Amino acid sequence: MRAPPAARLRLDAAAWRRYASRMENVTEPGLLDTISEVMKHRVLAVQDYSFLCARAVSNLFTQPRYLQDTIEQMDAIGVGSLPIVMLTGFFIGAVMVLQTSSQFERFGQTALTGDVVAIALVRELGPSITALLVAGRNSSGIASELGSMTVTEQVDAMRAMGTDPLRKLVTPRVIAAVLMLPLLTAVSDFVGLVGGFLVSNLQLRLGAVQFWTRAIDALEFGDLIQGLTKPVFFGFILSTVGCYLGLTVRGGTQGVGRATTQAVVVASVFILVTNFFITRFMLWIF
Repeated sequence: MRAPPAARLRLDAAAWRRYASRMENVTEPGLLDTISEVMKHRVLAVQDYSFLCARAVSNLFTQPRYLQDTIEQMDAIGVGSLPIVMLTGFFIGAVMVLQTSSQFERFGQTALTGDVVAIALVRELGPSITALLVAGRNSSGIASELGSMTVTEQVDAMRAMGTDPLRKLVTPRVIAAVLMLPLLTAVSDFVGLVGGFLVSNLQLRLGAVQFWTRAIDALEFGDLIQGLTKPVFFGFILSTVGCYLGLTVRGGTQGVGRATTQAVVVASVFILVTNFFITRFMLWIF
């Protein structure tokens, strides 16, 4: 039996009053509340990232170890990045000679070209540029690969089968990046010196003995330690950032795209910030 129209109107009015009273009690979040929530999410992200890094390192000392996965990642990160690293290193050395030769010619000190190219490449440009290139190529790839596995629930399937995803997916990539990035940096430094020598020989008429003797004599033990220590930290950063963003993907395929972009940006920023502190520490030691 349907209620009369007057009764329905009274019921609708009562429901509307209850809804209006509830809406009066709901307050819009203020600016401080929004900032607080954002900071909480950032702190939680740092905590989760630190936990992932600690687990990735601790897995090195326990069984099982996935050697085959590590070798495959070394091939993907090291050998796969070799062409772009060599090409970029060559032209960085060549450009450095072009930029400095005009100034050295003004003072008749063109022989210092080998010194400047060697020190700049080994200390700073070689490690930094190589790390940024590898981050752009491999951090995005790692985030995309692990993000796709997360979205398609392959990571959950690994947990269901008793396999630790951090040990299987993260640790091999961290080991591969830490081992291969110093080697890529050494190759980039050498190719950069070759590019600098070719431009010096063609433009400044410097002989091979003069260029290479001064370039080698300009390098000290501290320069070599600094140039080969930085890539170890950079490799750890670019691999762990890519793994973390890939394993924390949310939002389906769109989330995978966002994680891929964030991996490059975050890893590059971390590398540049860490480079400052490592450089300051190394200069204080040596």
